[in-house]
Amino acid sequence: MGWSDRWEPHLAEYEFGEAGRVLRHDGTAVLVATEKGSAHIALARSTPQIAVGDWLVVDGEAIVDILPRASLLQRRDPSTGDSQPIAANVDLVGIVCGLDRPVSLGRIQRFTSLAWDAGATPIVILTKADLVEGTVESEEAIRHYDPAAEIFSVSSTTMVGIANLLDRCVGQTLVLVGESGAGKSRLLNALAGRELGDTGSVRQGDHKGRHTTTARQLHSLTGNCCLIDTPGVREVGIHTDIATIDSGFADIADFAQGCRFNDCGHGSEPGCEVQSALVDGRLSLERFESWSQLRREAAWAELRADPAANHRANRQLGRLYREAKRSKRP
Repeated sequence: MGWSDRWEPHLAEYEFGEAGRVLRHDGTAVLVATEKGSAHIALARSTPQIAVGDWLVVDGEAIVDILPRASLLQRRDPSTGDSQPIAANVDLVGIVCGLDRPVSLGRIQRFTSLAWDAGATPIVILTKADLVEGTVESEEAIRHYDPAAEIFSVSSTTMVGIANLLDRCVGQTLVLVGESGAGKSRLLNALAGRELGDTGSVRQGDHKGRHTTTARQLHSLTGNCCLIDTPGVREVGIHTDIATIDSGFADIADFAQGCRFNDCGHGSEPGCEVQSALVDGRLSLERFESWSQLRREAAWAELRADPAANHRANRQLGRLYREAKRSKRP
């Protein structure tokens, strides 16, 4: 189930208990797999937040502790603004996009930023390759937007590309993320070689799919590969910092090195190499706007995480508002 030597020293610190991995989270209980088998363990009010993929120290039907995470994929909850864990201890984040609909480059970049922030590697998985004449155009569009993108074009019907994707996942934990109807459940079944996830229909008018996956669940595949399937998401909220966003836009960071001023805002400043790259086509406007938007969201997330900074920002906004009102008085 993805156990490695990295957790051995941490487990050795406990006098009793054994290691178990969280296969599914059911709200009030978790399904945990140990060497002895799997069992449902109820969650107490005092239990820290647990994610599918977590390694636990369990003693019978009790959770003793959560072993340190190698990675944690999380997003911002659109209703509360708080962080919402998706999966823990993942190596690869598979961003699933169906080729039966326009590929959203912005959505890919959002998940890419979340993956890097989690400490995992993002890969783009283009499903339903059998429904289009070719995948080159979509792949080139993604690489033009993100030159470093790692892309797999697959078909869960004809099995094209499935073997290559399985080879990439050997000895690792892969989590599948994407919108409803992108083909995650069918991809899961194709990778497993058996029926693991329910599959549903997609509306032809708007390509909207049903949520055939209702809970995050970890499955064990061949080649010591673990796969976590997740429900489709409509909104990908950023829960990371500006530095992590910038690390996912290495091309823009390289251009910024050539700016005349170290504190260049890449707007109307003279000698801005980023703006020059936009003019001569080395950098696409869509990618630049995506970077700008994600940085704004990351800055907002940083403010929420720091109450003192949030208070200072609100006071500054209030002061600016009052000054603006005074300036309008006759």
